[in-house]
Amino acid sequence: MRRGYATGAARRERILATALLEFAEHGYRGASLARIAERAELSQAGLLHHFRNKELLLVAVLDYRDELDVRTFDLEPSGGIDALRALAGVVEHNSRVPGLVQLFSVISGEAVTPGHPGHDWARRRYRRLREMVATALRRGVERGEFRAGLDAEAHADRLIAMMDGLQTQWLIDPDRVDMAAVFQGYVDDLIATLRP
Repeated sequence: MRRGYATGAARRERILATALLEFAEHGYRGASLARIAERAELSQAGLLHHFRNKELLLVAVLDYRDELDVRTFDLEPSGGIDALRALAGVVEHNSRVPGLVQLFSVISGEAVTPGHPGHDWARRRYRRLREMVATALRRGVERGEFRAGLDAEAHADRLIAMMDGLQTQWLIDPDRVDMAAVFQGYVDDLIATLRP
C-alpha cells in the first residue's frame, strides 16, 4: 500500500513538473493535455485519472510552483532584514529558472480576467504574499532592526510590485535587465531607509 502511494505521488509530481513546463511555454489557453500526457509518458486517460480536467491541473501546477518556492525560501521564521535578504534570494533563484518565471508571468497576466481558472489562485497568492512580507517587516520593527511606525503593508506592496515588474522586464530583455542585481540594490536601499 505504501509503495503504491509513493509511486502515485512520484507520478503526480512528474505530471505537475511536466505541466508546469507546458503552461510556461504555451500559457493556459495554448497548453495541451495531450502534449502534457505525452511529455509525462502517460496516456491522456492516465493523466485525467490524476487530474479530471485542465482547470484542476492548472490550479495544482500553480500550487506546486508556490510549494517549490516555499521549499527553497521561507520568510515566516526570519522576519526583518533576513526576510528582505531572503526575498532577494528568491529573485536570484528565479533568474536561474526562467520557465518558472515565465509561467508565473503568463498565468498572472491571463488571470486578471475573473473567469480565468487561475484568478482565485492569483488573488489568494497575492494576499498571502503581501501578508507574509508585511509580517516580516513588522517583525523587523519588533526586533529594533527597522524604525517604528513604518507602513508594513505599503512597503510589502512596493516590494512585490518591484519583483513582478523586474521579472517582466527581464523576461522581455534579459541581456539588458539584471533582475537579481537590481532587486538586491532595491533591498539594500530599503534596509538603509527603514533602519531606526
